[in-house]
Amino acid sequence: MVTLAEVAQHAGVSASTVSYVLSGKRSISATTRQRVERSIQELGYHPNAGARALASNRSNIIALMVPLRTDMYVPVMMEIAIAVATNARIHGYDVLLLTGEEGPDAVRRVTGSGLADAMILMDVELDDERLPLLRETDQPSVLIGLPADTSGLTCVDLDFGATGALCAEHLALLGHRDIAVIGEAPAVYERHTGFAERTLDGLRARSRELGLRVLHRPCEGGYDAMALTLARILDERPGTTGFVVQNESAVEPLLALLRQKGLAVPEDVSVIAICPDQVATQASVRLTSVAIPAQDMGRHAVEHLIAKLDGRGKDEVVLLAPELTVRASTGPAPAAP
Repeated sequence: MVTLAEVAQHAGVSASTVSYVLSGKRSISATTRQRVERSIQELGYHPNAGARALASNRSNIIALMVPLRTDMYVPVMMEIAIAVATNARIHGYDVLLLTGEEGPDAVRRVTGSGLADAMILMDVELDDERLPLLRETDQPSVLIGLPADTSGLTCVDLDFGATGALCAEHLALLGHRDIAVIGEAPAVYERHTGFAERTLDGLRARSRELGLRVLHRPCEGGYDAMALTLARILDERPGTTGFVVQNESAVEPLLALLRQKGLAVPEDVSVIAICPDQVATQASVRLTSVAIPAQDMGRHAVEHLIAKLDGRGKDEVVLLAPELTVRASTGPAPAAP
């Protein structure tokens, strides 16, 4: 085990200088800092976490609260979590993953125990019960998601309102007039989860401007649930020619059911998905889609949190612009019979 004294000897500086480079408590010249950092890397020195925490009054841990619910598409959540962990490590922080549905109790546990220096919260609801506690604490935090009231908070997310509007615009440009939104499971809307509500609001608002008729039906996902949902849509709006799917588990069942009904994609109906690129490109029909920028969301969240920890950050809302990629699943609306 390499010691701090050995690093100092290798770099030709005092042990206290190495300590100041590690803690950042005193200003060290760039040349000396680089020499110390080079010695640390060459010798493979790793500061003792307990000693470093005592010396700096920091744990160098970020708590990531990501409730893993059965009605959510877990791969997307975990991709964001991995992006957070990877970027946190670049800045010298480890990540404590909290996956339970504890709500405010999880916030109290982190702020009251010193488990972590800061928090990142996911699965944000419009009226999230965790937010009053975040506003009361001095501990830095960032939301990956957008609540109804963002005052006193830092939020990073895809602009889901603009995402919904972009889907409506693409279908309208192709001549579609009756579109159906196949949404997340009903529980997601019952919780008023931010991303789902904002997508729907943006799509509906732009559809009104463009003269589109919109039908929204939540869906549990899976073949049986999708069969019932599609049958209901085609019964209520038989002229539907455009589908927007915000439910990864419903994508492949929808495509299979459309084939069974003799509806060709994109000749008879067009389908847009709001999903990871991997889901869109590996579907039985390569889907026109708006991607979920998981890597960028995780990176931005960590960068804003580190800025807060360093005393440089301020409360702000960062919305990532959506990008729609046209593939094989959308085309001109069929001519009216």
